[in-house]
Amino acid sequence: MKDDTTPIRGLAHQDTPHDSAIKHVTGRAEYTDDLPEPAGLIHAYLGLSQCAHGRITAMDFSATLASPGVIGVMTAADIPGVNDISPNGKNDDPILADGLVQFHGQPVFAVIAETRDEARRAAHKAKIAYDPLPHALDPMAAKNAGMGYVTDNLTLRRGDAPAVMTRAPRRIDGRFAIGGQDHFYLEGQIAMAVPGEDEDVILNVSTQHPSEVQHMVAHCLKIPSSAVTVNVRRMGGGFGGKETQMNLFACVAAIAAKRWNRAVKIRPDRDDDMIATGKRHDFVVDYSVGFDDEGRILAVEGDWYARCGFSADLSGPVTDRALFHADNAYFYPDVRISSHPMKTNTVSSTAFRGFGGPQGVIVAERMVEEIAYALGLDPLEVRRRNLYKNGQLTPYHQEVQDQILPQLLDELEASSDYKARRQAVLDWNAKGGVIRKGIALTPVKFGISFTATHFNQAGALIHVYADGSIALNHGGTEMGQGLNTKVAQVVAEAFQCDLKRIKITKTTTEKVPNTSATAASSGTDLNGMAALDAAEQIKERLVEFVAERWQVAPDQVEFVPGHIRAGDHVIPFTEVIRAAYMARIHLSAAGFYKTPKIHWDRATGKGRPFYYYAYGAAVSEVSVDTLTGEYVIDRADVLHDVGRSLNPAIDKGQVEGAFVQGAGWLTCEELWWDKDGRLRTHAPSTYKVPLASDRPRIFNVKLADWSEAAERTIKRSKAVGEPPFMLGISVFEAINMAVASVCGYRQPARLDAPATPERVLMAVERLKA
Repeated sequence: MKDDTTPIRGLAHQDTPHDSAIKHVTGRAEYTDDLPEPAGLIHAYLGLSQCAHGRITAMDFSATLASPGVIGVMTAADIPGVNDISPNGKNDDPILADGLVQFHGQPVFAVIAETRDEARRAAHKAKIAYDPLPHALDPMAAKNAGMGYVTDNLTLRRGDAPAVMTRAPRRIDGRFAIGGQDHFYLEGQIAMAVPGEDEDVILNVSTQHPSEVQHMVAHCLKIPSSAVTVNVRRMGGGFGGKETQMNLFACVAAIAAKRWNRAVKIRPDRDDDMIATGKRHDFVVDYSVGFDDEGRILAVEGDWYARCGFSADLSGPVTDRALFHADNAYFYPDVRISSHPMKTNTVSSTAFRGFGGPQGVIVAERMVEEIAYALGLDPLEVRRRNLYKNGQLTPYHQEVQDQILPQLLDELEASSDYKARRQAVLDWNAKGGVIRKGIALTPVKFGISFTATHFNQAGALIHVYADGSIALNHGGTEMGQGLNTKVAQVVAEAFQCDLKRIKITKTTTEKVPNTSATAASSGTDLNGMAALDAAEQIKERLVEFVAERWQVAPDQVEFVPGHIRAGDHVIPFTEVIRAAYMARIHLSAAGFYKTPKIHWDRATGKGRPFYYYAYGAAVSEVSVDTLTGEYVIDRADVLHDVGRSLNPAIDKGQVEGAFVQGAGWLTCEELWWDKDGRLRTHAPSTYKVPLASDRPRIFNVKLADWSEAAERTIKRSKAVGEPPFMLGISVFEAINMAVASVCGYRQPARLDAPATPERVLMAVERLKA
């Protein structure tokens, strides 16, 4: 037979278009709100608290119930099971407030009506009376009010930091306020529940964690998880905002669907979505760093106070992870750092890209910057002198074994012409004038794995049909990041078949149970390996069948492009599959993967929570108008490590997006609550995300194509979702340099984040004085 085995496009390590790219740009991609609506569909809408902290004394729904189209009103009393959606079992996060409200905007009731507009209008007619109680809105106010922790705190120690600090030749103490961030996904929260027979209910939702939604709905309906099916085809963005926050909307829809035995959809307005759902954690960090006259860090102490909101949500692991990354890329010989997850009367903060890591990394960069200013050094030199060396231990006692930052920094410094450009910036600022410039090169070292060890598992299901077509299902969720495409590439390479042969099916709890959230940058690592396991099982059966059918030894059977080679025979893949089906070979497999080598003992603060580290660096140059506080990013150069990339085009897009989102967090995205606890930045008109015009004027992004994961990751690739987010810190550091130039760099700018034009202008005036 003709040996027609030309290489196939679409296999792993190739630039392959996102499987839904054309659908995205043409509007044909179907999201939850685009699904056909079942006959008799009704709508739910939430009624939100108008009090930051208080007891409900009366609820009058007479005007609501009399409104056109209203079918009923649901309160906490109407929940058949447990009124709780806490992801950690603390039972502190009610679906609907029961007697006590703890933040302005907390869901109190839900209106069910024939149309969404009728439900929305009727919800605003309810009259709720409160007996107000004292409230605290930020972490330091909560500390002063004795609000306490919302979950357990953590301290990481190595050596004797207090003793070394007293002996250090130099010491700097500071406080750094780091703002939060709204996820601002393009597709808002939405859920549609369809009641089935007996206890069954089917949910189509926009979530990063289908299994948790399944569990929460079962919990609130008092039914087994097996009666709940959760489907996710795709999300229009998530960034962590759909890891736990969808639980509320899914439960409300499911309860109403079973109560009225009709399909129910709930889709809040953007304002209510932003008010009632969690954000990135704000932090106030008190830090101390001891160092020598060469700029080498000797000891670090720090306290991370977080605005966690009224319930724990994911604040425990988020504040833990802030400490895990408080060293960033630098070795601290002696260290003591502690988290303080403060309870506040605000919406509960939740997962966000980086999961606390950025709030740790930026403090490390602040300390390096301050050391540089104190010694009159280029901050890059201080960074280099403190980089980890292989064999050194992190504050959580994990040994660094895969350090590549020296090589990465050398390459970026040369390709970006950093030294000459920094001198040009210094020369420009020396002339004085209104426009000041800044430049900064910052690295990132980011640990990959869920810090909760049991989450590091995934499943997949592959069916090979008799015609040779392949159905691929896995436990990860697609939110635009290209997860489905990458996993399909892994399967295509395993079978050496065209990517078009693989049908990527929706994520559903019916096919793959007990999945972890698509978060922590682990989606491809976990689900890619699970899918590969399933493919290898089927391949093993096929090899055995082919060897017997064509009378060759198993080691003479090989998968080649579009075919299977058996000794001298080269048989088309479809022909082999058809023959295998006729011979009753099982052509389906469930794959599974769990990350090896990781362990973590929170009680001792020691372990190996991360399978490996991803690295990166960025150089950013800015121009700041010292009369208005406004600034532009003139240029950004990024070099990022994704190991042996599964899909360079998709990975590069992830790096670009992460950089801009990180820069947005630190420059223009500001959350602001008034004294009554109302979130005032609750719409596009009051909350500024980066625009196309805010991107760097020159934007050079490159992958470190010489890198390869040292551990046995999927095809030796590395995670890409979260690590490059921290590269936006280079923009923040560059702005600090530009501002500090107004006083001749005698002292650092010490800007709090975000560095809004107002903050920049105030810092300029302070340094001039």
